[in-house]
Amino acid sequence: MSACLIGNVKILDGTGRAPFPGTVRVDGQRITAVTEGPGPSTREGATWIDGAGATLMPGLVRNHERAQKLNGSPFMKDIKDRINKANVIVLADAWLAGAVASKRACIHKPEDMKGLKIRSAGPTFAEMWQQAGASIVSVPSNEVYNALQTGVADATDTSTGSFVSFRIYEQVKCVTAPGDNALWFMYEPVLMSKRSFDRLKKEQQEALLAAGKKSQDYFNKESKKLDDDMVEVFKKNNVEVATMTGAEYDAWIKIAQESSYKNFAAEVPDGKKLIDEALAVK
Repeated sequence: MSACLIGNVKILDGTGRAPFPGTVRVDGQRITAVTEGPGPSTREGATWIDGAGATLMPGLVRNHERAQKLNGSPFMKDIKDRINKANVIVLADAWLAGAVASKRACIHKPEDMKGLKIRSAGPTFAEMWQQAGASIVSVPSNEVYNALQTGVADATDTSTGSFVSFRIYEQVKCVTAPGDNALWFMYEPVLMSKRSFDRLKKEQQEALLAAGKKSQDYFNKESKKLDDDMVEVFKKNNVEVATMTGAEYDAWIKIAQESSYKNFAAEVPDGKKLIDEALAVK
């Protein structure tokens, strides 16, 4: 029975808690272990699959309107081809926006990150923050509040929903919200084992696909409300809310090209092609 470890992913476990970073072990067709935080020290013969990459890459999406354009682009066709090769099908597309917040001041330009200790949601963002002069703090998502409170971290990035659920507004001075020029977007599709899907009757498959389309349409309308809710909650708690200008966004893209994009292109087959396809969507 084949086994694989899928790491550097966000996990939604169905308990009602916010998605958290971790590693999933799959033996055959069954999930046999879920580890929060960094992956296990030993892989015990399992194939390692790095789940981080183009679907949480700084600046590739930019805003909700562009996210919808990406869904039908060559970039997403290539992403879904890779998903299908792993014997998984996509029932619904979904994109979550994120933000970055600091205890010191608003983060607009790369220079604003210099000297900060930041907890990052993934390695691609960590590479970009480091390129801008920050140092990376590695703590689980459920310890970010305490890290900010005790001075272990000065800043953090995560989804807008997590900023509210973790009460980060109690520990920061300013949050840079998504707006029209967001750096942080994560692809969070609804997935299903192709083997399980193929076992269903045709009418059951059609019902699942229809439900997936309905859920996708619903989430596309609701996802921006998570951003609006974050802005409202942070303002009520006297946290300054900022957004990036187009010029500031472009300055961060230059930093990403020198770090995250460069490393992704070197480590992932056709990595540069994926990045170029995403950036080409207007």
